[in-house]
Amino acid sequence: MVRFLGRMAVAGVVTASAALAQLQQVNNFGDTFGTQLTMEIYVPPNPAPSPAVVLALHPCGGSGSGYFGQTSGSYVPIADSIGAILIYPSSPKDFNCWDVHSSQSNTHDGGGDTQVLVSMVDYILNTYNGDPAKVFVTGSSSGCMMTNLISGVYPDVFAAASCYSGMPAGCLNAIGSSGSSPISADPACANGQVNKSGEEWAELVHKMYPGYTGDYPRMLTWHGTADNLILIPNLDEQLKMWSTLLGETFTEDRLNTPEAGYTWKVYGDGTRLVGVSAQGVGHTVPVHGQQDFEWFGLL
Repeated sequence: MVRFLGRMAVAGVVTASAALAQLQQVNNFGDTFGTQLTMEIYVPPNPAPSPAVVLALHPCGGSGSGYFGQTSGSYVPIADSIGAILIYPSSPKDFNCWDVHSSQSNTHDGGGDTQVLVSMVDYILNTYNGDPAKVFVTGSSSGCMMTNLISGVYPDVFAAASCYSGMPAGCLNAIGSSGSSPISADPACANGQVNKSGEEWAELVHKMYPGYTGDYPRMLTWHGTADNLILIPNLDEQLKMWSTLLGETFTEDRLNTPEAGYTWKVYGDGTRLVGVSAQGVGHTVPVHGQQDFEWFGLL
């Protein structure tokens, strides 16, 4: 009984922490290049002396504040406990989707959404003495598409990524899509009709940052088998891309991990690339905050 009451007390503190948490608007963080992106942040009551930074990217039709509301129950208590700063940007255009199709966004320092998002990260690093070795990115749906893309365009900024229900970096750009939203994009990528070898995907990514020879971020990517908006073949295409970029090969499936019906698809020793297939789950896979921050190496 005492142990049960103790757990209930902790749960109450966590719930209160998330409920009281608020975002701060940040203006003048850098050039927006006409993208119209805006920036909000969550700063914990006691930020670490050199805090980790997590960029959290909303789905289409969403907003930074909306995604904060969706994720704060798991992310805020963890951020509070380790003193990490969370960035919740917003995209107001193309059905509130991130631009993952344009050449500007698919090019390092190309003046697109990717560059503006990195300028938000730089603002936190400079203003709060953030740790440049502990910068991470996550997102859902369009946010996962951008997570894949920004990890390829700015691999030297992010140490690791975890995202939900997305598609490979550069897919929409490669097929000449005129938009990034369900109403503007060529549907071939979302429908799982764009199939490439790992080498072909990696070549697309290498062209995003010509001359880059360093490491790419560790990647954890989640997808539901019943997703009817961004179909499950996109999981395999992402894994082909990142296994080639990271130099990892498939090792094993771990069933019912981290919960029943989820399969942890392990590459190498499981520290640099994992794909998660969620049986019967639609769009999008629910955010797993504990696993995200464990993947980032912050827990």
